[in-house]
Amino acid sequence: MTQKVLVVGAGGQLGQELQRTSGPAIECLPRTRTQLDITDRTAVAQCFASVEPHLVINGAAYTAVDKAESDADAAQCGNVVGPLALAQACAQQGVKLIHLSTDFVFDGRASQPYKPDAPTSPLGEYGRSKRAGELAVQSALPQAVILRTGWVYSSYGSNFVKTMLRLMQEKDDLAVVADQIGTPTWAQGLAEAVWGFAARPQLSGIYHWSDVGVCSWYDFAVAVCEEALALGLLVRPVNIRPILATEYPTPAPRPAYSVLDKTSSWRDLAVAGVHWRQQLRAMLEDYKGLQHG
Repeated sequence: MTQKVLVVGAGGQLGQELQRTSGPAIECLPRTRTQLDITDRTAVAQCFASVEPHLVINGAAYTAVDKAESDADAAQCGNVVGPLALAQACAQQGVKLIHLSTDFVFDGRASQPYKPDAPTSPLGEYGRSKRAGELAVQSALPQAVILRTGWVYSSYGSNFVKTMLRLMQEKDDLAVVADQIGTPTWAQGLAEAVWGFAARPQLSGIYHWSDVGVCSWYDFAVAVCEEALALGLLVRPVNIRPILATEYPTPAPRPAYSVLDKTSSWRDLAVAGVHWRQQLRAMLEDYKGLQHG
């Protein structure tokens, strides 16, 4: 039997990768922000009545981390009101929900990877809205899966890897923050993990997913340069300088350490994670193919 899956936020990095990686047993029903405003309960109800999904994947979110500091209402609307409307509609229809969340729910003061049940303490409005969204989803639909991730990039949309590629083509010298530590996440790998949860409806609760390993943004940038040179996406090396986060101030504070413990995801999905450097190489090969295809 084909599983009808409503993919919300289909225009984003994860949404596009979910559409690319859905298997033959999945009927992907993508909805972009313009096609479905999840903060509109009537629109959500009409969408559910129209497509009758078996599963909803919510990849939609307000993600403007810095702008959220001066526009908390918009962050709350996108990250709390919308997810709650989806969760309530799922509860009414007996539909499973997989809701995406973020490493920004943590304050970054840890020195070992954050487990899913670790205490949360968001530093900024974005993180606070995402944590409030998690709680709203859990209250309306306790059997939902909440999947936290971070440092997401892909061949699509705007992200760190593509920004670095553009800057490396334009400049001879770059300065990148070296004292914020996390793990990159290729959106295709994240999408495959989401489909893994979709295939296991008995799972519920909070899980974590990113690629394997640890790096700083500086390390990530150096790897982008090296891999892009090897693939011919760059024609010359670029000098990349490590700097402190205090030298690159932003309106919203970032966690200094946001490595996620994925042990429960690997166990329950029966998969082994892939190192972030290997995933970066695969993404850049994919990106090169799309550019020259």
